[in-house]
Amino acid sequence: MHDQSSTPSVGAAPELFTWEFATDPYPAYAWLRENAPVHRTRLPSGVEAWLVTRYADARQALADQRLSKNPAHHAEPAHAKGKTGIPGERKAELMTHLLNIDPPDHTRLRRLVSKAFTPRRVAEFTPRVQALTDHLIDAFAGRGEADLIHEFAFPLPIYAICEMLGVPREDQDDFRDWAGMMIRHGGGPRGGVARSVKQMRTYLGELIHRKRDDLGDDLISDLIRASDHGDHLTEGEATAMAFILLFAGFETTVNLIGNGVHSLFMNPVQRERLQASLAAGESGLLATGVEELLRYDGPVELATWRFATEPLTIGGERIGTGDPVLVVLAAADRDPERFADPDTLDLSRTDNQHLGYGHGIHYCLGAPLARLEGQTALATLLTRLPDLELAVPAQDLRWRGGLIMRGLRTLPVRFTAQNTSSTSD
Repeated sequence: MHDQSSTPSVGAAPELFTWEFATDPYPAYAWLRENAPVHRTRLPSGVEAWLVTRYADARQALADQRLSKNPAHHAEPAHAKGKTGIPGERKAELMTHLLNIDPPDHTRLRRLVSKAFTPRRVAEFTPRVQALTDHLIDAFAGRGEADLIHEFAFPLPIYAICEMLGVPREDQDDFRDWAGMMIRHGGGPRGGVARSVKQMRTYLGELIHRKRDDLGDDLISDLIRASDHGDHLTEGEATAMAFILLFAGFETTVNLIGNGVHSLFMNPVQRERLQASLAAGESGLLATGVEELLRYDGPVELATWRFATEPLTIGGERIGTGDPVLVVLAAADRDPERFADPDTLDLSRTDNQHLGYGHGIHYCLGAPLARLEGQTALATLLTRLPDLELAVPAQDLRWRGGLIMRGLRTLPVRFTAQNTSSTSD
């Protein structure tokens, strides 16, 4: 395991994207912020890209309209074709979603789905998220041990987003399987992921067809209604939209919960503060705490791909037309120029304009839902299983080696077994 106190010497650039780096990338990011804040590197896929690591530069880049989300702007050599997005989305014709498009299409599509993620709509969903949370904890609380990733952090957002989309209960386990394939192969072969993407696309296309004749109070029905009212959402766009809401809405929350619990294990004083606050019936520290966990070790390490549509300068470096730019949210959110004591977890931090949900027109649409899931999951775990602890040495934990997301493969825990009698269905 990386020695957390060691920062690479000024002379040599740190090695990126190794397993040691995946375990603890923050010393390397500190070196880059200090010595090469906008850094051109070759990624494990062979694609060359610019990494932006300082907060001010990151915030500027995230909002810069000259940086397009559309991969068509990538001046890519042949070997890089298809290596910059979600594996399989190109073949499955799922490219027309919010992470890949620019205005005016982006503006039109985002307006259609933003209604589903208003604070009011998410607030109405609160009892359902609580019931799902309790139901999942009930399944392992009597055992006294669990893998919090596979038994809790992973299924919770899957079932929640399935319900919001309107996926019937009897089909939700299929989604869980497909999503599991995407997560398991974060750093491995792309074939399994591409197959799951294709199966998901086929299913969503069929579900949209079925719902046309039986509209309900769900997100896919809302997308159909919008397209039928002259908002020009093609069936392909509707399918791609449902797909990206599922894709973007589950893995980020898996990692928010997993990384969040891990950070609390590593910072026991902060965890005790949070448990005392929850026991007193307070919600303020939980709210600021989830934002701080997002900043400190958030679920999205690098923002999704951007491509320069014209020459531009970021942090003094000249970016050429067609160059890929990756904004390193994990580095920006620990920039000492923006955050006091950035490597310290402080759940009561209030000056916390972190970039965990992005910035600008691509700011995360699902942020209200992610906050709800994160707060509900952590509060319920810490309240129902107060002596929750790691079941293995911290250095034995393994992080997934993907490029964009940051998350644990497993999180084995133990606790005093409980008699399960919750309010879940």
